[in-house]
Amino acid sequence: MAETVPTTLGDLAYEVRSKNAGPFWVTMELFMRDADGYRIAADERFLNEGTIARLYGLDEADVRMFRIPSLNVVKISFPRPVSQASLRDRDVHSGQHHVPLAVLPVPV
Repeated sequence: MAETVPTTLGDLAYEVRSKNAGPFWVTMELFMRDADGYRIAADERFLNEGTIARLYGLDEADVRMFRIPSLNVVKISFPRPVSQASLRDRDVHSGQHHVPLAVLPVPV
């Protein structure tokens, strides 16, 4: 019997990206394909500060979320784990931080 692969946020989006927002913050953006996908991504019962805190090992109080329905976009910001370009920084541009968010399965 074939295994069903869950739908992810990345499947419902045109683009999921992350970028540095200065030397101390990361910003991630979900550009959803349509209003239905946006409703899922913007649903606070599914994607909220607690969800992001668990995915990225953060304090929930440090996560900022911005829902922009007119653009079908959800924007998320949080402090970088280490400051940009410091000795322990492994992603100077924060270009890989979006991956856990993109592969997050959506509720059925």
